Amino acid sequence: MKIATLAPAPMPTLSHRASRWFARNLIRIYAALAFIYLFIPVAYTFAFSFNDAGKSNLIWKGFTLDNWKNPCGAPEVCSALGNSLKIGLISTILATILGTMIAFALGRYRFKGRSVINLLIFLPMATPEVVLGASLLAMFLNFRINPGMTTIIIAHVMFCISFVVVTVKARIASLDPRLEQAAMDLYANERETFRYITLPLVMPGIAGAALLSFSLSFDDFIITNFNSGTVATFPKFVYVSAARGIPAQANVIGSSMFFIALFIVVAGQIISRRRKAR
Repeated sequence: MKIATLAPAPMPTLSHRASRWFARNLIRIYAALAFIYLFIPVAYTFAFSFNDAGKSNLIWKGFTLDNWKNPCGAPEVCSALGNSLKIGLISTILATILGTMIAFALGRYRFKGRSVINLLIFLPMATPEVVLGASLLAMFLNFRINPGMTTIIIAHVMFCISFVVVTVKARIASLDPRLEQAAMDLYANERETFRYITLPLVMPGIAGAALLSFSLSFDDFIITNFNSGTVATFPKFVYVSAARGIPAQANVIGSSMFFIALFIVVAGQIISRRRKAR
């Protein structure tokens, strides 16, 4: 009796193996392309911060470290940066305080008009910045307020509050109420419970909202351009300088801000993981 033997399976062709590999790694390929797309402007900014540009920074002319050694070499770049930092810090502090209080009111209490306020909070986020900036300028002029540093801060606080409220409110909604109840069972009053339990738990959301608020304020151009008058901010400086090529010193400042933000995010993630591990 003869025993039937199975024929060996044919070897997959090169095109078949390539298609299988592509199917298995499709998500990774999409992710890599997305990251490349996102970081091309950052890489361009960082590369041209080393350009020996002179008056124009449109064409690569040679490598130099002078721009990093003297980031204030371009006229008015550091004064514009100082204005943006000052406006961003003041706007962030005011927006974070006001937005956090609104988030606690909306997240913890029931009152008439609560649903309407929840809806109105999203209006500054949904309104086009051109409309918002022009409306604010018209309002300031009607009240005979000259555009300047004060009007920029008022405008930035107004649109940053919405982002703070949404961020902090989401954090409040995720809290376990049993933790606060346990603190009160251990004879802590409302003030002590808020200080030692609620506030530390909400603080990551408040910190994230503050960072987002500062980024939005520092980066804003449209609303700032309408309401700044003669005050120059860093985005306005970059816009005015774009026609002849953004100065390499502006690329230095932009790259530095990116790396500082990246460091803060990475440090926050490391601290969060260590806390969870403990």
